[in-house]
Amino acid sequence: MAAKKLGTKDKPTTLKTPPGTAEYEVWTDEEADPKALVVQVGKTQLKYQLRCIEDLHSMLVKHGDWMLLGSADEQKPASDGTVESWGRSEKNPVKGWYGLKKGLRGRFGMYVPPVLEALGLAELEHAPKNNRMRAVGKKK
Repeated sequence: MAAKKLGTKDKPTTLKTPPGTAEYEVWTDEEADPKALVVQVGKTQLKYQLRCIEDLHSMLVKHGDWMLLGSADEQKPASDGTVESWGRSEKNPVKGWYGLKKGLRGRFGMYVPPVLEALGLAELEHAPKNNRMRAVGKKK
């Protein structure tokens, strides 16, 4: 799995949000059930199912074009047709939220896309807002 190239809790990978305005750390927790992608933003820690990396890449390959990120907090609705809405959708492979911490399950479209970019699985725009991403790889 590509996620093994990410950091560990003791030696996390540092990434920037798509607009480049904030840094955060990510690492994998292979011992968690389910396995987790951990995102540390200041004192706030978010967790997503680790499979989100491969699932998002597969969806983007099938989508075949740029897709808006559409980041939103859990308490706010996500715009249709965005990475954020897919990360919450009953139609995704986990049939709902990839986020694991109730109250902090959102922001999928902010923190997960840079992970795919760092792993060489996606291209990501870095404008002040309305950023998009697309898969790197061929349609299956």
